[in-house]
Amino acid sequence: MTKWVYGFGNGTADGKAEMRDLLGGKGANLAEMSSIGLPVPPGFTVTTEVCTYYYANSRAYPPELKAQVAAALADVEKIVGRKFGDPDNPLLVSVRSGARASMPGMMDTVLNLGLNDTTVLGLVRSSGDERFAYDSYRRFIQMYCNVVLEIDHHNFEEVLEQKKLDLDVHLDTDLKASDWKDVIKQYKKVIERELGKPFPQDPQEQLWGAVGAVFGSWMNQRAITYRKLHDIPESWGTAVNVQAMVFGNMGDDCATGVAFTRNPSTGENLFYGEYLVNAQGEDVVAGIRTPQQLTVQGKEAQKSDRPAMEEVMPEVYGQLAEIRSTLERHYRDMQDIEFTVQSGKLYMLQTRNGKRTAKAALKIAVDMVREGLIDRKEAVTRIAPASLDQLLHPTLDPKAQRKVLAKGLPASPGAAFGKVVFTADAAEKMARDGEKVILVRRETSPEDIHGMHAAQGILTSTGGMTSHAAVVARGMGKPCVAGAGDVRIDAKAGTLTVRGTTVKAGEAITLDGSTGEVILGIVPTIQPELSGDFAELMDWADGVRTLKVRTNAETPADAATARKFGAEGIGLCRTEHMFFEGDRIVAVRQMILSDDEKGRRAALARIAPMQRQDFVELFEIMAGLPVTIRLLDPPLHEFLPKTDAEMAQVARELGVAEKEIEARAAKLHEFNPMLGHRGVRLGISYPEIYEMQARAIFEAAVEVRKKHGKTVDAEIMIPLVATKRELDLMKEVIDQVANEVGKLNGVTLDYKVGTMIELPRAALRAGEIAESAEFFSFGTNDLTQTTFGLSRDDSASFLERYQRRGIFEHDPFATLDVEGVGELIRIAHERGRRTRKDLKLGICGEHGGDPASVFFCHQVGLDYVSCSPFRVPIARLAAAQAALGVALKTD
Repeated sequence: MTKWVYGFGNGTADGKAEMRDLLGGKGANLAEMSSIGLPVPPGFTVTTEVCTYYYANSRAYPPELKAQVAAALADVEKIVGRKFGDPDNPLLVSVRSGARASMPGMMDTVLNLGLNDTTVLGLVRSSGDERFAYDSYRRFIQMYCNVVLEIDHHNFEEVLEQKKLDLDVHLDTDLKASDWKDVIKQYKKVIERELGKPFPQDPQEQLWGAVGAVFGSWMNQRAITYRKLHDIPESWGTAVNVQAMVFGNMGDDCATGVAFTRNPSTGENLFYGEYLVNAQGEDVVAGIRTPQQLTVQGKEAQKSDRPAMEEVMPEVYGQLAEIRSTLERHYRDMQDIEFTVQSGKLYMLQTRNGKRTAKAALKIAVDMVREGLIDRKEAVTRIAPASLDQLLHPTLDPKAQRKVLAKGLPASPGAAFGKVVFTADAAEKMARDGEKVILVRRETSPEDIHGMHAAQGILTSTGGMTSHAAVVARGMGKPCVAGAGDVRIDAKAGTLTVRGTTVKAGEAITLDGSTGEVILGIVPTIQPELSGDFAELMDWADGVRTLKVRTNAETPADAATARKFGAEGIGLCRTEHMFFEGDRIVAVRQMILSDDEKGRRAALARIAPMQRQDFVELFEIMAGLPVTIRLLDPPLHEFLPKTDAEMAQVARELGVAEKEIEARAAKLHEFNPMLGHRGVRLGISYPEIYEMQARAIFEAAVEVRKKHGKTVDAEIMIPLVATKRELDLMKEVIDQVANEVGKLNGVTLDYKVGTMIELPRAALRAGEIAESAEFFSFGTNDLTQTTFGLSRDDSASFLERYQRRGIFEHDPFATLDVEGVGELIRIAHERGRRTRKDLKLGICGEHGGDPASVFFCHQVGLDYVSCSPFRVPIARLAAAQAALGVALKTD
């Protein structure tokens, strides 16, 4: 019989940490904490396999499940000495989700389950605290109705807010037992009104309702969105954890809190967390009350006047600090923990590897190597390559003027500016229209996930460092300022106000997530630097990777940036990008619109010195590293004059009538230019273009060699080749120019000629093409277009629908299609190397900076990837992880 339920508690557990796929992250860690003797309330885990079964069988459960749950519940009753549903001494439980990948706040939780009109009286008697019992009952009703019965929580919030207004009090803790009884009566009326039936009183019905709701929440919209953003497969499912309740809201010797064993924003080795006295866990993570700091050091850093846990509960804090050390030694990673203190006794409710910023992840990994917890190779595997993007973009210029509106908590570091929006939907819409936005909320909720993803940064007026906004923003790498209490938000009016200054929706603010500052207007930024822990970890990565990393660059600024980030050459210099500036575009247009070779050569002679100087600068920056230069590739229509003024200018330069220029431009128009007169086809039609470019390259190489005594490793790439004959014709032109330049300067030029593989035919005929080509560079942007028959520019309107329907798992222009495009690369690799053993192979499309695509390139056996300058460190780290044979770290 299949085991669907695994118990834990009282120092033992059926499961262990290695069973994460089956038990989910929470269930596996609860079992592990129980096994190593930590104080964990007993409970049981319903496995992820039940979730899979549930969705495969029309939301039905396995037939053995109810009996296994009943047996596990009986074990919990025995450990705690209470019975589920007992009117005199009731066991209450929490029901929580637990996917194998952490998805904070995305799925549903129900606390205090098992309370009804009878068991609440038993809780009064067993606790001796009537106020606590009825506070717990109203919390349960509110949560259960929202999660299971799908009654919007605002219905209950309105009742509670009205009650506090009637009593002229501000805090929930100000309400007495009699007040809670009255609130419960009103809640029940809301339920009758919304559902037409009373609140369920049967604890078993409550339990199975909650279990079904947790499984159901795996497919709610916010969970689907989160999975999509973090590449979490739908097939994984979630587990359900049922655990005996412990109460942080029984009085002033009770508390609840969330902590990180190190600072998740900076990575400093400091105990970091928050707690609330006389509260339940939802009060902390939902931002309902502003929490207090765990440590005196944290209190001082936040300039808080509220006592730290270290001061008011020193004995419990000491136990918690010891558990912190135990967990870090055991898991050898920074932990995110949840705990409750009931009547002075500490209980651990959860531990998991903590979400952290990229900056913190780097520091923690490097520090743990120094502390002897992990080795360098493991440190390299600890960082998600894509997360480095957080560190490779500008921060606020410290010298710039700032008009600080307010200061909140520095919940997620980095800087962002944008137009203020007050709803997630508005954020998503404006971002889709190309606007930069800052999402401003009293506090975010899981339903805001799509707007948080769209926004540049997040600002909340309530909540702490462990609130939903803070945790999710850190996971996304978005700057976040939380708990900015001076900010008054009126979402309906579309305004935020701070001490008399009002900012309307659509006006700009800047957030500094590292200081917690909210700044009026847009503040200038400065570029990042690869140094300190970042540089050290990248050195370790370079020590294990075998795949080289180059950059796509054609300007000195891009090339210099890429070298700073560790690029080992240029894998793609798109020469056409050099043609658009100033006088160059005029000369290019003259060349295109000339009606004979003489006119074209005259125009090219104007371009040649500028092109030569470009190559001199690139060769100097790369200092002997390989530079792959792609000869002119795009269709000529991209350079044509568009406006009447531009037409007139070209006509004047050529000394012809404007109408003649218009006629020539019309003649060059193509219906499908992507597959038209471009790439090598231009070279075949107008060999003088490639001749001029080759001459500029070789003359630049000679100049750098004479000027600096430096060798130049030039690789000349012919684009869009489909046949060997095309390549041979162009190679003859290049070799002839090389011979002329070499003789004129008394040198022998060292260079390679290769091709860009971007057509399926080229991949299939790679063995033949390799007879002439010394290298292949896979242009995966166009190879993806020509393989799928998709236009990258026009497919965005339906690609998302394809992903939603499961046709594509990923956008094929963002992550390489391994099955189709990847198969063509494998074929070209195998056939090309069979012909020429030393054939150099790389990719230079946008996929070169995508970690999953880099993994594929390593597995296939390519020599290098090439990517944009700011993605060079990402590719370096991904290549190292691929070499170490670990699964791609994405979160």
